[in-house]
Amino acid sequence: MKKWLLWPLLTIWIGLAYAGILVGITPDELQAMQSKGAVVVDVRTPEEWKKTGLIPGSKGLTYFTASGGYDKEAWMKQLKGLANPPNQPVILVCASGTRSALIGKMLATEAGYSQVYHLDKGVRGWSAESKLLEH
Repeated sequence: MKKWLLWPLLTIWIGLAYAGILVGITPDELQAMQSKGAVVVDVRTPEEWKKTGLIPGSKGLTYFTASGGYDKEAWMKQLKGLANPPNQPVILVCASGTRSALIGKMLATEAGYSQVYHLDKGVRGWSAESKLLEH
């Protein structure tokens, strides 16, 4: 094989390998996994939790500040108190699924968590399916 073909093929292979690490799930899948011991972590801000409520049984653990900053080390320390060892399934939740996907990719690729999921469409999708939230 020619060298100029090797790099694009390697890049595609690495991309495909990482594509399967973070899995988006539905509200029904979240509930089923939660009933089997998965930890559900809501990464939104306290203001967002007050406005909409939390998914029953989930833990509020804010990642981003209102200004968009974050302290990854402090957040990881708190997460380890909720989901340890790293092979315990963790489901991340945010408002729309964007922040939870970003944080989930970090958990799966940098922090060694092997079972990372995020709620597709977030709390908005949860509410659209008439699922209950707790205040």
